[in-house]
Amino acid sequence: ASIHPVSQVMREIEDIFLGVGLSIESGPELESVYYNFEALNIPESRPARDDGDTLYIDTQTLERTHTPTVQIRAMEKYGAPLYVICPGKCYRHDNPDSTHATMFHQVEGLAVDTAISFADLTGTLDFFARKFFGEKIRTNCFPSFFPFTEPSGDLAISCVFCGGDGCRVCKESGWVEVMGCGMVHPEVLRHGGIDPEQYSG
Repeated sequence: ASIHPVSQVMREIEDIFLGVGLSIESGPELESVYYNFEALNIPESRPARDDGDTLYIDTQTLERTHTPTVQIRAMEKYGAPLYVICPGKCYRHDNPDSTHATMFHQVEGLAVDTAISFADLTGTLDFFARKFFGEKIRTNCFPSFFPFTEPSGDLAISCVFCGGDGCRVCKESGWVEVMGCGMVHPEVLRHGGIDPEQYSG
């Protein structure tokens, strides 16, 4: 029997992080508005909360739009220190095209401990990118914004098709954005029951 390509990729990502001591945590695909938005510092004014983007079951229940919901549940369950990845399915009210689907897979990573820094984050992501995309890959982290992280970033890798020289895939930039990242916002730590004066993530 063959393994579906998405399952193969998810297993490869899980193996990389299991190999450095993180554990795997899962959470419900039907989620509450609290865990999907409020606990993640996402205000009611954000477009992501509109029913044009989110698949609501009722006013308080939805199909989760991202896997950070699991980090709140993991913080509540285990406290700190905490090192987990949260792979899973996510759902959006998107029009399907070559880069969007109504259901997609995502992997959230979370490390919470004393003295976790942005350098720890970028070092971990650089390690992951080299293991997953190949040792010749270069990474670049640039500023972004997510309500649940501060500071926030987007991680790009050198284009795997042109080696960073510039091509149609990377829009001649030499870089391909592969993920968002950031330090866990203090309010999110508080929602998870963790003191942001003592821990960072």
